[in-house]
Amino acid sequence: MSQAIHDATEHLIRELAPQVLGSVIRRYRDFPAAEDAVQEALIAASIEWPRDGLPVNPRGWLIQVASRRMIDQLRSDIARRNRETAVAAETEQVAMPAYGDAACQDDTLILLFMCCHPALSQSSAIALTLRAVGGLTTAEIASAFLVPEATMAQRISRAKQSIGTSGVPFGLPTDLERAERLRAVLHVLYLIFNEGYTSSGGSQLQRTDLSTEAIRLTRALHQLLARDPEVAGLLALMLLTDARRDARSGPAGELIPLPQQDRGKWNRAQIAEGIALVSQALPQGAVGPYQLQAAIAAVHDEAARADDTDWPQILALYSVLERLSDNPLITLNRAIAVAMVHGPDAGLKLLHALDSDERLAGNHRLDATRAHLLEMAGDHPAAIEHYRTAAARTTNLAERNYLITQAARLRELP
Repeated sequence: MSQAIHDATEHLIRELAPQVLGSVIRRYRDFPAAEDAVQEALIAASIEWPRDGLPVNPRGWLIQVASRRMIDQLRSDIARRNRETAVAAETEQVAMPAYGDAACQDDTLILLFMCCHPALSQSSAIALTLRAVGGLTTAEIASAFLVPEATMAQRISRAKQSIGTSGVPFGLPTDLERAERLRAVLHVLYLIFNEGYTSSGGSQLQRTDLSTEAIRLTRALHQLLARDPEVAGLLALMLLTDARRDARSGPAGELIPLPQQDRGKWNRAQIAEGIALVSQALPQGAVGPYQLQAAIAAVHDEAARADDTDWPQILALYSVLERLSDNPLITLNRAIAVAMVHGPDAGLKLLHALDSDERLAGNHRLDATRAHLLEMAGDHPAAIEHYRTAAARTTNLAERNYLITQAARLRELP
């Protein structure tokens, strides 16, 4: 089996997984059991499809295999309760809808909103969606939340049980319910994209499958909510950021920072689409954090060279964004913009306020940013120390190698 066939199969399985899970949950209304059944179907597909070739209808094949597993479980449960008549109803032939039809997208979106269920806390909703829709492992989600894997496994399990006992039907929420859940849905998609754009761990800088899936789901959400400016803003942010993907790493997978990237490798079609989206969204009314982040990304992408970047405009946008969102990473990024406009000492002064923020305790980004600003200020010994500290704290090998290289480069300077 060629690597290309294997990769194509894995990509298709990842794309179909949330669609199939949504369909099986809708049919059997048992989240935990449906997830187990779908996982078995996905494993079977990963073995059989590369060997035997793709079925005519891959989505229908997965639904049918998962449904057989559900039916077997129902038979066992029903037999214990002596309810043979229900078995006949459950074992009717499973329909195999055409792959790519409207129901595919509907099931994915329904699953997305269902994971952001009113019975769940926002953190549990995000964790469950990352697991069920985004395809992240429990370990990856735990890393994103900075909690032990066992804690995250319990959180996801409780979330599925809460949905099962809530009695809320599987279907698209009403307009009111959708508005209440939308913030969590957008945050989930944002986290999936970020995990794909810069992996929280492992040897690869990026996980393109996750960032591509996040863009696909956000695009589908934008089609459903075309007039919502924050949905458009998030899609724009993803496109404008993902447009730099091919320039972010070198031949050996090494990280290439934004100022050093070959901008001829940036995806101009994605940049044009992202700029059009955010330009249409900003005048529509209340400006939200995703629109502002997209506007910042657009300023970076519009600069022909790193030296042409409009840092005063970026600083102004970050200042507005910081007032809207209590997120220390925004302050961290604003410190870089402050340094580019007012000098590194001003940026370093802003970082001092983050030293006591527990949300950044042990986060490599604070040390990496401080190292960069110290280097700008000419304090190379201190910059080397913080580059090394940041390297020790990141679990992404490409980031670690970059930070170690930065420290080594400064050591060799006269």
